[in-house]
Amino acid sequence: MSHHCHDEHHDHGGHGHDHGAHDHSDDITPALQFSLYQHINFDEIVTFNEARFGMGRDVVKKTWAERLNNEPELESDADEQLIMNVPFTGQVKLHSISLRTSNSPSAPKTLKVFVNRDKLDFSTAEEAEATQTFELSLTSDVQELPVKRALFGKVRRLSLFFVDNFSEGEEDVSRIAYVGFKGEWMQLGRAPANILYEAAANPSDHEVKGVGVNKMGYGIGGGGRGSGF
Repeated sequence: MSHHCHDEHHDHGGHGHDHGAHDHSDDITPALQFSLYQHINFDEIVTFNEARFGMGRDVVKKTWAERLNNEPELESDADEQLIMNVPFTGQVKLHSISLRTSNSPSAPKTLKVFVNRDKLDFSTAEEAEATQTFELSLTSDVQELPVKRALFGKVRRLSLFFVDNFSEGEEDVSRIAYVGFKGEWMQLGRAPANILYEAAANPSDHEVKGVGVNKMGYGIGGGGRGSGF
């Protein structure tokens, strides 16, 4: 497991550099269990209105240990809005989104999150109803945004729409320093094959009836989104 999440239990306050004499013995298991870092399909991350290609991907690729680093940073281009499409390598039960911006007018103010939208652009995002909307804080600490888990139980792709920033229209550039995710991951492919094999030995178990082996891995990775902008 990547070293990034060794102290992930502490992201709520974002003060990972100063924990005093806190006992870390109870932190390791939750951090390792709920970090989704290894299950992000980094190569397929697409960010619209980024000032330079790959900025959004680079911010998501920051490890938890790098969360307080100011670089690399995601900056918007033409205006303050950003859309980040993040696919996972399997199906995810999302628990929370971790975000670090800044204590400045360029910090995003409103975040709309959409689940399993393959082709979300700005016109669609403006009109569509978000799965959940967050009002962000003006802070340079890491913000942990708990999601409504009933709505995020079968996530293959997340779309993050940063609607505006704290400048109230005065600042065209929005900046984001860190984006991370917590939840539970379920592999699509090999894991269902094992379930089917084990169930075959138990005729009384009908829960997996109708799950076709030929459908394993269907929909992974997405594709065909186009360049958009």
